[in-house]
Amino acid sequence: MRAQALTIAGSDSGGGAGIQADLKTFSALGVYGASVITAITAQNTRTVAAVDPVSPKMITAQIDAVLSDLRIGAIKIGMLGDVATIDAVAKALDEWRGPVVLDPVMVAKSGDALLADSAVAALRDRMLPRATVLTPNLPEAARLLDCDAATNENEMIRQGVALRALGPKAVLMKGGHGEGPVCTDLLITAHDPVRLTAPRQTTRNTHGTGCTLSAAVAAGLALGLDLSKAVTRAHAYLQGAIAKADALDVGHGHGPVHHFHGIWAND
Repeated sequence: MRAQALTIAGSDSGGGAGIQADLKTFSALGVYGASVITAITAQNTRTVAAVDPVSPKMITAQIDAVLSDLRIGAIKIGMLGDVATIDAVAKALDEWRGPVVLDPVMVAKSGDALLADSAVAALRDRMLPRATVLTPNLPEAARLLDCDAATNENEMIRQGVALRALGPKAVLMKGGHGEGPVCTDLLITAHDPVRLTAPRQTTRNTHGTGCTLSAAVAAGLALGLDLSKAVTRAHAYLQGAIAKADALDVGHGHGPVHHFHGIWAND
C-alpha cells in the first residue's frame, strides 16, 4: 500500500510554501498526500497580501474526514495562525497516536507575520507536547523560549534541549538563519545530538524551505523510517531542492525551491 501523510497548514496561493509545498514534497518522495487547510493566504514571492483563517468547525471537519477514512502514517503541522485554530487542531488530534512533525510557522519569507503574538503561548502549551519532532528555525526557537536567537552550535543545543523539555520527543534546530559558509542543523533527542551540515548556498530562492523540510521528515516517517533516517533523508532532499531553485525562475521576490528536482529534466 502506498504510504500516506497528512499536512495541516495554510494555503500559499503562490505555490511555494504551505499546503502546496507539503503536497509537492510528499509526491516527490513517493508518499500520497492529504491536506487540511487552516488558512487561505493571498501570497506571492514578494508579499502576503491577505490572510483569511478557516473556521475552527471546518478545520475539525477536515481532520475528521481524513482520519476516519485514510490510513495516515504521519502528520505534518504548519501554519496555525491563531488560538482558535490551535485549539481546534489540538482537540481534533486528541486520539491520534501516530508521528507528528510540528513546524512552528511564525513569519513568511517576505517578513509578514503568520502567527498572532497572542497565539505563541497556546502553540507552546498545546502543540509542542504532541510533537514527535519540532522543527524551528533560529528565530522561531527564540520566540518560543522568549530569548535571543542562538548564534552558535552550543547555543542551538541548549535551546533545543530547553524546547524538548516542553514536550516534543525531539527537536530539529534548523541553522538556515545562521551565518558562515556551512549551514548546520542539529537533531536533539534523548541521545547525543545528530549534526547535519551542508555548504551554505547562495540564492534568494528559498521560499518554503521550512515547510519543505518538515514535510520531507513527515514523508520519511510515513514510509516507516526511524526519526534519524527520516531527518537525514529530508535534509539531503532539501539541499537538492535549494541547489536547483534558480532553474525554476518563479516570481520576482524570494522564489520557491525546486521540489521536483529529482524528477523534472533540467532545461
